[in-house]
Amino acid sequence: MTPTLVALDVDGTIVHFDGAVAPVVRQALDQVRAAGVHIVLATGRSVAAVMPVVEDLGLVDGYVVCSNGAVTCQIDPASTDGYRLLDVVTFDPGPAVRALTVEIPDALIAVEDLTRGSRVSAPFPPDELAGEHVVVGFDDLVSRPATRVVIRDPGSTPEVFHDIVQRVGLHEVSYAVGWSAWLDLTPAGVSKASALENIRQRLGVEPYATVAVGDGGNDVEMLRWAARGVAMGHAAANVREAADEVTATIDDDGLVPVLRSLL
Repeated sequence: MTPTLVALDVDGTIVHFDGAVAPVVRQALDQVRAAGVHIVLATGRSVAAVMPVVEDLGLVDGYVVCSNGAVTCQIDPASTDGYRLLDVVTFDPGPAVRALTVEIPDALIAVEDLTRGSRVSAPFPPDELAGEHVVVGFDDLVSRPATRVVIRDPGSTPEVFHDIVQRVGLHEVSYAVGWSAWLDLTPAGVSKASALENIRQRLGVEPYATVAVGDGGNDVEMLRWAARGVAMGHAAANVREAADEVTATIDDDGLVPVLRSLL
């Protein structure tokens, strides 16, 4: 049988917005794993934030794409942290962050600290960032290479952020606007898709045997990369348009029929 690689977004695809994983989703994941399907979690979360999900799902091997593709790790229960870093791509956050803060002077800024959490300009709303948060000055925020930067304005909207991004440019980085006024910055040319392509080649999976499921703006490249890209039913219009098909929403466990179709 041709091995299949299934790339799965985490939040809004596997994990419900309240942080729970439905029992029927767990069962479907276990079934496809038992059938020999390669499951790769592909998330905007940091390594520190996604490993609790890995443990909760009982994943004991395989690969995880973190930080929207800037970090790739291999699950390794024998290691101290439960994983081994395979690839880390960084960028200079200074130019993009300075340009954006001119447009959004009151925005919250978080610069990912690879394994522990984030350095932040000010406290974020509760439960929005995983791991440790250390408040530092602006110069310290942009003083070193980063894997991922978050720009957040709780009082704004995604539409405003889209307009600002178009006005500023941001040619030197990759970016994705989230459900709220939330902007992810990653190294130029880096996405979930670029990291998944490296994993596909490492595993020897044929391009036609790739499936991806997601719901966010940071999933668009991944859905286009996969031979079969599936958008969750609650995804925004641009995400659904990037997919080959649309499944049910997270509330209706839309991931389940996709997984069962592989059995």
